[in-house]
Amino acid sequence: MLVVAAVIVREGRVLACQRSRSGQFPQKWEFPGGKVQSDESPEAALARELREELSVNASVGAEICRTRHKYSEMPSVVELIFFAATIDSGEIHNRVFEEIAWVAPQKLTEMDFLDADRELISKLATGGIQLQRVTDAKREASS
Repeated sequence: MLVVAAVIVREGRVLACQRSRSGQFPQKWEFPGGKVQSDESPEAALARELREELSVNASVGAEICRTRHKYSEMPSVVELIFFAATIDSGEIHNRVFEEIAWVAPQKLTEMDFLDADRELISKLATGGIQLQRVTDAKREASS
């Protein structure tokens, strides 16, 4: 299963979203995104998911991290691609999440994130992936 997620940075903070208490992996934190459908590219899937989940139009930039994880609750391995993304238009309207928050990178490790996100969380929190690099990746992709 191919899944995409957005790393959106604003004023040095990263957008984190808490899953609904009624869905799969209740109240775990994640980055916004979702499953790639068979007829779309990862970038198109992420733009669609951001419209559906947050009511925004976004530009999807460069890939910043890729990981694979096997959840015991799921039959197949999840391949997760994280992209830098920028909100182009629209105000964020939380349509599906329990909560959304803008979080300093070093505080991400204190939150109960999905297991597949932990490698990226660690890199963001320790400076292995710097927010400036994410911002630069967005600029480069849009040039």
